[in-house]
Amino acid sequence: MTDLEIRPLTENDLPAVVAMLADDPLGAQRESPDDLSPYLAALQRLSGDPNQHLVVAVRGSRVVGTLQLTIVPGLSRRGAVRSIIEGVRIHADERGSGLGTQLIEWAVDESRRQGCHLVQLTSDKTRSDAHRFYERLGFSASHTGFKLQL
Repeated sequence: MTDLEIRPLTENDLPAVVAMLADDPLGAQRESPDDLSPYLAALQRLSGDPNQHLVVAVRGSRVVGTLQLTIVPGLSRRGAVRSIIEGVRIHADERGSGLGTQLIEWAVDESRRQGCHLVQLTSDKTRSDAHRFYERLGFSASHTGFKLQL
């Protein structure tokens, strides 16, 4: 898989990324690939924040994966910096190819480079395959997460 490039997400990548976000039962309920304007506004907002890293995995000229890495300075854990991995998606044609592992390894390596002491992520309770994947990569289900819709 030496033909894989992990690089910052650009505006031109948005249609492919949003299509991946929408390509599962949960994403189909909350994403709108027909209207890219809110995604473009979000990309512009995030691009101006040095603690946000939106990346795509590209094979040839095709976007085949994506994730968002957020660097969070903190006071707890003796002022430790942590990172949060969000929005991990792999194109359906690439699942099981090792691409997800490469993307997460990139995020962990970047987190180390940024001085993080902890990498965390959340995954919907219904995504049991994803939970096994993250556990194989060394993550542990150590906390219970809560959300409040606004």
